[in-house]
Amino acid sequence: MTAAVLSQEVTLSSSGVTPEDVIAVARHNATVVLSAEALAGVERVRSHIEELAHSDTPAYGISTGFGALANRHIPEDMRTQLQKSLIRSHSAGMGPAVEREVVRALMFLRAKTLASGRTGVRPVVVQTMVDVLNAGITPVVREFGSLGCSGDLAPLSHCALVLMGEGEAAGPDGEIRPVPELLAEAGITPIELAEKEGLALVNGTDGMLGMLLMAIADLKMLLTTADITAALSVEGLLGTDQVFLPELHMELRPHPGQAASADNMLRVLANSPIVASHRVGDNRVQDAYSLRCAPQVAGAARDTVDHALMVATRELAAAIDNPVVLPDGRVSSNGNFHGAPVAYVLDFLAIVSADVASIAERRTDRMLDPARSHGLPAFLAGDPGVDSGLMIAQYTQAGLVSDSKRLAVPASVDSIPSSAMQEDHVSMGWHAARKLRRSVENLRRVLAIELVTATRAIDMRTSMSDGELVPGPAGAAVIGLLRETVQGPGSDRFLSPELEEADRLVGSGAIRAAAESATGPLN
Repeated sequence: MTAAVLSQEVTLSSSGVTPEDVIAVARHNATVVLSAEALAGVERVRSHIEELAHSDTPAYGISTGFGALANRHIPEDMRTQLQKSLIRSHSAGMGPAVEREVVRALMFLRAKTLASGRTGVRPVVVQTMVDVLNAGITPVVREFGSLGCSGDLAPLSHCALVLMGEGEAAGPDGEIRPVPELLAEAGITPIELAEKEGLALVNGTDGMLGMLLMAIADLKMLLTTADITAALSVEGLLGTDQVFLPELHMELRPHPGQAASADNMLRVLANSPIVASHRVGDNRVQDAYSLRCAPQVAGAARDTVDHALMVATRELAAAIDNPVVLPDGRVSSNGNFHGAPVAYVLDFLAIVSADVASIAERRTDRMLDPARSHGLPAFLAGDPGVDSGLMIAQYTQAGLVSDSKRLAVPASVDSIPSSAMQEDHVSMGWHAARKLRRSVENLRRVLAIELVTATRAIDMRTSMSDGELVPGPAGAAVIGLLRETVQGPGSDRFLSPELEEADRLVGSGAIRAAAESATGPLN
């Protein structure tokens, strides 16, 4: 999905970064700049690590092995090999390569932690990671390999391997080429890892956090779009707008998300002749739940997204490594790499995404059923029987919703012990993030199908009433935009390209922008 680029340059400093910074780097190739202050802090902490490295006292990750092998003391002349071995052995991912934006978010967030001065790496390590990002070089990170505990080990190791001049990577053009060749073209010298640095490069929740931040950004836009498509369905089904009045929401049930969604729907339906046409003389007492309760469902989703953003913001402020260098200089082992806080909200959002898709599909199905659509032709077909209209579009929508329901099964309740039972409980946060990405894509497509259905239903209302029943200004703006590339009612035709185009308009934010041209900014 696309979003406005808030910054073309992002600075890494002691003040941290924002969710918008992550999106700018991951999706829009914003340049990353390391502040002089950050580099000075990294240098200062590194000098302390080097003192420990030459001490007779063993220090985990500096002069010992890792995980279940932590009890072995490693001689100084073998410690460079120790770091290489760590990265090479941990680069054990399998499966298809994950998306470029995921890898860029992963690397940027790890660079953010390295720049915090809490990991003990040399300045050259964080500078090289930033240089790789700025050169548009993308390490190949495989789908499977992270358990979301001890950090996203395999994904981060695949990135670290590229810093060493090894592994797999794609250039700015997306073509996979030899890593030494890509680095040389960008003027980047591969790094020789020193004590502690291999561990610092792989011990973080950066992959799952990056995917969480992008999912939050996508869901914020999609939930507003869901309010718009729901309001269009209300028009298409001759529903009422009176259930969206503010006194029924913030005053009687003060969930902020619910009030925001109700307000959106009320504004999209404002000045709608279709809605006004049946305020008098309509014998229906209540609309179906999928119409009447739309703000309650989308609103609860909004509140869950807000909770997820709170967790993500806290995680974004963290400096996760093990061991970590405390402000007083102590090097302390810890469990902050456990991904549970992030994994839980990733799973929460998968539930949210599935349920918002589910209620949208019910509205679509209602518009296609002549027994429930209040006078619309079966399946909104041009000539029902000869034409099938949007019958199979709803099948596609149902398949997407069914997939999302499966994806709503939580990953974070699973745990498979690893590392000879040293890592005996893991978060599976990476897997929670991967399935959420797919669920969010499903939701976008479901809303696109509701959009196509609702706008066709409205067009048919207008035609059947000889132009009297027309949508409100917001609905008219959305239909006007859609009709530039997606035809309205008529005989059957190749439907897939039209659904894909509607999906593109939803994902780009164009549908929201069209509605807002009439309503002003929506929530």
